[in-house]
Amino acid sequence: IRSSSRSIRNNRTNHSRYILMTKKTETRTIEKEKFFAEKLNGRFAMLGFVAAVGAYATTGQIIPGIF
Repeated sequence: IRSSSRSIRNNRTNHSRYILMTKKTETRTIEKEKFFAEKLNGRFAMLGFVAAVGAYATTGQIIPGIF
């Protein structure tokens, strides 16, 4: 039993996700333009999703007029 718990512990520490999540990383500065563009892109994506759900709720079609 002791050897199996040891191997599990070793496998966990060698796992790439575990190393990525626990590794200390340097903080990077993001340019203002990129930060603003990513925020705007996310907001438009949310708006598009809400519009698609609203169109489906009102018409019952995924793309009104086509499907």
